[in-house]
Amino acid sequence: QVDGIIRARLFTEGDYVRAGQPLYRIDPATYGARVASARAALARARASTVGAEGQVRRYAELVKRNFVSRQLYDNAVSAAGEARADVQAQAAALRSAEIDLERTVIRAPISGRIGRSLYTTGALVQAGQQNALTTIQRLDPIYVDIQQSSADLLKLREQMLAGEVASNHGAQVRLQLESGSIYPEVGSLSFADVTVDPATGSQTIRALFPNPQHILLPGMFVRGQLSQGVQARGILVPQRAVSRDERGRPTVMVVGKNNLAELRVIEADRTVGTSWLVTGGLKPGDRLIVDAGPLLRPGVPVKPQLSRGN
Repeated sequence: QVDGIIRARLFTEGDYVRAGQPLYRIDPATYGARVASARAALARARASTVGAEGQVRRYAELVKRNFVSRQLYDNAVSAAGEARADVQAQAAALRSAEIDLERTVIRAPISGRIGRSLYTTGALVQAGQQNALTTIQRLDPIYVDIQQSSADLLKLREQMLAGEVASNHGAQVRLQLESGSIYPEVGSLSFADVTVDPATGSQTIRALFPNPQHILLPGMFVRGQLSQGVQARGILVPQRAVSRDERGRPTVMVVGKNNLAELRVIEADRTVGTSWLVTGGLKPGDRLIVDAGPLLRPGVPVKPQLSRGN
């Protein structure tokens, strides 16, 4: 916010800094001189005001006795008003100079982890320059931006309006890290962007996560998992159990009466992880054939066994 030469760097690169902590000190000599000059100008203006107001008081008595003209009295009143206004202007100039002097100490605007300094001691910096002196990243809590298909979001909203899906307000958000592990902290949905990126057809959803161990870092890629709606009649079916018939409809094989294989046409809305979300064609209690050979056909006797993981 001020021009000058950096005289000192007051932080260690990579450290955690707190809001208001001094980071740099710019040479204050010029700004200190401006403060002294502004103080002198204010003192001079106040002295002039004292003289002008005294003149008004003297003329006030003299004009009553007609010893001076009314014009001289009015001129004295006007001069006193100008002197008082000058005091206010000089006081404002002094405050402005003091603010500039305070700004020679550059402080951290937020708390967070500070990066390397991009300027060294002795470098000239200018107010409003494009290049930052350094970067501070707030790591705890941290925002995570998640991309969601606008088509999926539109379909979800249509199902909510139709009463097929119940809204899940306050849904928790979980993250899968680049290593494949699950981030231990649970986040909360902050907001959803009001626009859709025309290049990708996606909408940005922002979530807020605690990050006490600083595992999450700016620029890291993660996969978000959140529940925006509850499908009460939905059933998750492993993707490997679903195939397509000649008309392209999703189908599964179930164990029917007398342990005979039976073909079912299902309604599969979308994938959820490694499963399909089925909203029609299956009901609780149906025995789904998950791992079957290519020779399995409807009506073939089967010997059902419980699959791994259920």
